[in-house]
Amino acid sequence: MKTSFGDLTDSQIPVLIDFHASWCGPCQTLAPILEDVKKDMGEKVKIIKVDVDKNKPLAAKFKVRGVPTLMLFKNGQQLWRKSGLISKNDLKDAIIPHQ
Repeated sequence: MKTSFGDLTDSQIPVLIDFHASWCGPCQTLAPILEDVKKDMGEKVKIIKVDVDKNKPLAAKFKVRGVPTLMLFKNGQQLWRKSGLISKNDLKDAIIPHQ
């Protein structure tokens, strides 16, 4: 069964979307930071990676102009957005208030 983007973001658990590209150096730097956040927060957050080159209509819908772009959703609502690199602690600080 195929899951829609809306189904993924319509969650009571915060959902962090990482719009990235395989050719993007900062995206590669961000990947281990996201892994660390997931290890620390466990089931309190879902992290989903979206390749902008493979999902151009979705990236356009959310006006992603640069990668990486991170967006936090809960109950289908976008709560936070940041483009560029972010530290592990700053990312956790963005997620924790929405748990």
